[in-house]
Amino acid sequence: MEYSLELKNVGKKYENFELKNVSMKLPKGMIMGFIGENGAGKTTTIKAILNIITSYEGEIKIFGLDNRKEEAKVKEDIGVVLDDMFFPEIITPNDINDIMKGVFQNWDSKMYNDYLKEFDLLPNKQLKTFSKGMRKKLEIATALSHHPKLLILDEPTSGLDPVARAEVIEIFQSFIENDECSILLSSHITKDLEHIADYITFINHGEIILSETTNELLEKYGVVKCTEEQFQKIEKKDFIKYRKTKYEYEVLVEDKKKFKAKYKVDVVDKVTLDDFMVIMIKGEE
Repeated sequence: MEYSLELKNVGKKYENFELKNVSMKLPKGMIMGFIGENGAGKTTTIKAILNIITSYEGEIKIFGLDNRKEEAKVKEDIGVVLDDMFFPEIITPNDINDIMKGVFQNWDSKMYNDYLKEFDLLPNKQLKTFSKGMRKKLEIATALSHHPKLLILDEPTSGLDPVARAEVIEIFQSFIENDECSILLSSHITKDLEHIADYITFINHGEIILSETTNELLEKYGVVKCTEEQFQKIEKKDFIKYRKTKYEYEVLVEDKKKFKAKYKVDVVDKVTLDDFMVIMIKGEE
């Protein structure tokens, strides 16, 4: 299998936070959803991939090339939307077009202007007149318009209404129809990831807790809702974590079919990414 992106034992220490031995692999032609609560390490990881942070341990390869040693080569192939990304408010989309012509060899002005029309963005309007959603659309148009092979997206649909979000997601799905293209997509909108991501990687407190196919995660894992009395009968080895709510216990199990067979229960709920994250972050072992 060929990979667009490979991280091996990537680490970075700060005073109050540490990224610990982060490893993941994104195959070509796939979308990887990157999830975790705020402060878990998603943005730090993305900034290391983009060489915004360079003093990290470990290895990052983009299309097989070391991203620190071959930065100039890989830059052309990466499109980026960051949550804290911004353009100066006094410039216009037309100004961005002129700037990007000098940044990317493969900059495609026609494609860029087509996206502006599709997103209803006026090319001569200053960005200070744009809403948050309009600016996000502009960032996405800019990221796509130099024919990248890898998109690195940090909260790309934040600020978009449901219609615009669906429109952007459709564009992302079209993007990976070319088997050479891939997307690393960090988002808190987990419903979107359930529908479009081929892989899910979950980071918590700077560590990768899980990285596997979305189908495996959503079909195999389950949530058992039970009383305290029922919970006490479950062996510790048969669940990952549990969370006590006001009315019941929510128990995350790795294999719902095995659990149902062993404990003779009729219902084990299908897990959602929200369920998974909440119980993994807030639950107890």
